[in-house]
Amino acid sequence: MNPEALRQLLEQLAAGRTTVAAALQRLETWPFETLDFACLDHHRALRCGFPEVIFGQGKTADQIDTLFSKLAATRNNVLATRVAPDIAERLLRRFPQATHHALARAVTLRQNPVPPVAGFIAIVCAGSGDLPVAEEARVTAEIMDQPTRTMYDVGVAGLHRLLARSDDLRQANVLVVVAGMEGALPSVVSGLVKTPVIAVPTSVGYGASFNGLAALLTMLNSCAAGVSVVNIDNGFGGGYQAALINRRCTSAEPQVTIRARAEARGPSEPKPRSRRAGKVRGPTGSKHG
Repeated sequence: MNPEALRQLLEQLAAGRTTVAAALQRLETWPFETLDFACLDHHRALRCGFPEVIFGQGKTADQIDTLFSKLAATRNNVLATRVAPDIAERLLRRFPQATHHALARAVTLRQNPVPPVAGFIAIVCAGSGDLPVAEEARVTAEIMDQPTRTMYDVGVAGLHRLLARSDDLRQANVLVVVAGMEGALPSVVSGLVKTPVIAVPTSVGYGASFNGLAALLTMLNSCAAGVSVVNIDNGFGGGYQAALINRRCTSAEPQVTIRARAEARGPSEPKPRSRRAGKVRGPTGSKHG
């Protein structure tokens, strides 16, 4: 249940258009629903702004089908990641309006219109081998109602390709940068922009890449400020985090700052200076006269 659906239910109850018994029936699976194999969190859309996401890897076709159906019944958007092609075909037969994103290995079901959003998320990908992870990030951000702009195959082996997209890089509110091999691309991108960079290492590479560990360690040790890192091949995590950031950047809700609160309180009397004021300590604890 999302905030709008809950508001409509309460308004219907207050106006007498529904009964208490009917409202209770609607709410009986809220905030969660216990199944034989899972405890489905229907409250997550209210708490976090997006419903629970189905991680398909390790689940049976019946389990994914059941979870997808339960989530679809709430009239929210639905996202399932790491979905095998045969299971995706099964979901599409049951939900013809759903979309199978084959490269991203994801299935989405959009049931709510896309709201207007001013800013965008840049999805930057080093090489074509990293595309499944980059596409997972893009699909995740877009089903969360955040627009994206992709810049693919712009790795450091041909830096001129990245620099040609400098304007797009600087216009983005947040960037998801996906790279395998040595994983240097996020550091380079972070040195060109003043917005957050979410680095996503991939398992693409030869033997000494250790299935993405080399890229992960490179990104964790980045000398460029503003880089945060998610797990290896976790395009979903990168896209989700970027969507949350972009949502806050473009939110119409007023952001109350410390300065705004101080101005609302009005001018205050300056504190009298102590006659026995001690010397000021610097950041390292040393005293300055």
